[in-house]
Amino acid sequence: MEVEAGSQRDGAASKFSLPVDSENKAKSFKLLSFANPHMRTFHLSWISFFTCFVSTFAAAPLVPIIRDNLNLAKADIGNAGVASVSGSIFSRLVMGAVCDLLGPRYGCAFLVMLIAPTVFCMALIDDAAGYITVRFLIGFSLATFVSCQYWMSTMFNSKIIGTVNGLAAGWGNMGGGATQLIMPLVFHAIKKCGATGFVAWRIAYFVPGIMHIVMGLLVLTMGQDLPDGNLASLQKKGDMKKDKFSKVLWGAVTNYRTWIFVLLYGYSMGVELTTDNVIAEYYFDHFHLDLSTAGTIAACFGMANLVARPAGGYLSDLGARYFGMRARLWNLWILQTAGGAFCIWLGRASALPASVTAMVLFSICAQAACGATFGVAPFISRRPLGIISGLTGAGGNFGAGLTQLLFFTSSQYSTGTGLQYMGIMIMCCTLPVAFVHFPQWGSMFFPASAGATAEEYYGSEWTDEEKKNGLHIPGQKFAENSISECGRRNIILATSATPPNNTPQHA
Repeated sequence: MEVEAGSQRDGAASKFSLPVDSENKAKSFKLLSFANPHMRTFHLSWISFFTCFVSTFAAAPLVPIIRDNLNLAKADIGNAGVASVSGSIFSRLVMGAVCDLLGPRYGCAFLVMLIAPTVFCMALIDDAAGYITVRFLIGFSLATFVSCQYWMSTMFNSKIIGTVNGLAAGWGNMGGGATQLIMPLVFHAIKKCGATGFVAWRIAYFVPGIMHIVMGLLVLTMGQDLPDGNLASLQKKGDMKKDKFSKVLWGAVTNYRTWIFVLLYGYSMGVELTTDNVIAEYYFDHFHLDLSTAGTIAACFGMANLVARPAGGYLSDLGARYFGMRARLWNLWILQTAGGAFCIWLGRASALPASVTAMVLFSICAQAACGATFGVAPFISRRPLGIISGLTGAGGNFGAGLTQLLFFTSSQYSTGTGLQYMGIMIMCCTLPVAFVHFPQWGSMFFPASAGATAEEYYGSEWTDEEKKNGLHIPGQKFAENSISECGRRNIILATSATPPNNTPQHA
């Protein structure tokens, strides 16, 4: 029987171009590969997220032109910035449920295409109300972050999930920096063709609009929900069980770790979004730079995602390899706290070289902290993974909206003072990571609880009746594959507690 089971597993694994675990999740990563399903999903995911970032923050580098065209006050610009990141608070929550119940492919593809007409509508607005409303609606597209992170968590093994999540989200977030370069270049190219400045910025919005349509079609036609196929097909075949939304939601909202990570992400990703909205205008006004130069400097903030967020995920995986989950938590605290300190320096710097240096260091730490956050988030719970990803992602947008509203909307604070206060908030809101404790792995200051196992932790999400129906099996497989979270020092004990050749009765 053991030989037969092994043969079946080897046969199933042979259809993939990458080595896989018992869940058919890839155990390695080949960046230049587009093989289906693992690497193709990776590339579709990050490029679609990148597209949404480009469209959401396309207005930021053009604000000096747009504000003159629409007669915008500082409060209008600030409110539009709040609106652009507030829209996806709701859409990210919905996207989490969509991923759990319908699959990430449908969620990503439909959202990207539904937002395309709204992007084109930027060419038609003629007042502050229209500007704020359209930026609010375009911001809904940032919910593709949830499908991106959910997708990676279903395609790649827990040993490399921090790195892969960091790469996919980091390269997607890079759109916030790329748009600081893309939109001014498109704007100036259109002006050279004979258009006035007030017309050129409107036509420039056709570029991100077309990107939305193209990526939505590619995801829909080429994407795949899970390593073994699309969710709906697997459910029809009986290979996957349908879950109840009410129980999935309850599992997410009753886990206290979820809410700590909502707060943490609010002051890593949240402050990144806020900075994307204000940094170009800050350099344009405070240091009296021209539009292209201010946009280029501002682009450095977002473009750091190319390496910073993946580095945060990699450091999370590397630390876990030696010291387990506790290293992931320490890594997150160190990176995010350092980001807060550099943010304070950015707000206080009076010379341009010092300001740019502080901005780059702040960017690296904040984005690496984002990667480190999603090096831990997939372990919070397996049953409501999509909703937890959605809540955490929504926390980023809520933090961005709140911070922009508090410090960058009214004339009470200068932008520099607002940046200093934002840095203080980052450092304070990172402290609760110390309270995150996994019974089977421990926390920053305390070791694992005696006798606790990953199988018990993830198995507790299901009732005895649900276990009889096999609903808990994916969670148990994940528990078996996450033994490395014990760290090398405890790996022998963890292995003896869960013998590798022990086949559970439910299998």
